[in-house]
Amino acid sequence: MSDALEVNDEVSIPRDELSIRASRSGGAGGQHVNTSSTRIELLWNIAETRAIPEGVREGVLRRLASRTNADGVIRIVSSEHRSQLRNRQAAEERLVKLVRSALTVPRARRKTGPTRASKEKRLESKKRRAEVKKRRASDDFHE
Repeated sequence: MSDALEVNDEVSIPRDELSIRASRSGGAGGQHVNTSSTRIELLWNIAETRAIPEGVREGVLRRLASRTNADGVIRIVSSEHRSQLRNRQAAEERLVKLVRSALTVPRARRKTGPTRASKEKRLESKKRRAEVKKRRASDDFHE
């Protein structure tokens, strides 16, 4: 294993910033699940990391606010595999995917006005409706 998780060309997370805890995994698995600590909990402090530049870090923290605690620590749990190593790899992959998506800045929405065709269509339907109402109000109808 390398000493850093590659997120993109500019950002790689040093493994010494990751805190990893193993615990017993729940669910199916027979007696094996009761004796081995295969569930992995991966913690990474985004607020104090040196992997993300200062200006970019605030945006990442804002986009991942729902996934972090008050201290800016993100927690990823993996227990889908029966091996501790595979759960660790799965947790690291999920972290990389999450950070990569948080690093991409969404394009700003440009306001658009109604098209000419939609304006004409709206005015035409208004004219049609007005004509219907005008015909109702004519003297012929009341006789």
